[in-house]
Amino acid sequence: MAEIKTGSVVYSRAGHDKGNIFVVVRLEGDFAYIADGRQRKLESPKKKRIKHLQITNTSLDMTKITTDKELRRIFSAKALSAR
Repeated sequence: MAEIKTGSVVYSRAGHDKGNIFVVVRLEGDFAYIADGRQRKLESPKKKRIKHLQITNTSLDMTKITTDKELRRIFSAKALSAR
């Protein structure tokens, strides 16, 4: 299984945001801070246990993503190509 790291694109497997797509902003121990650019902004990411995340094969370069608008645009393009 792939390892979750900063920039990994993940799906939430548990909680009220189950099934939503996020990017890992940072890691601290057993927790990942995740953002989607809509409900969870890059400035205030959600703290979630790593065991509640499903990793994908996609990874983003977080040094190039500086705004929530860029993150939303990337996710909308990925969602359209995945369907």
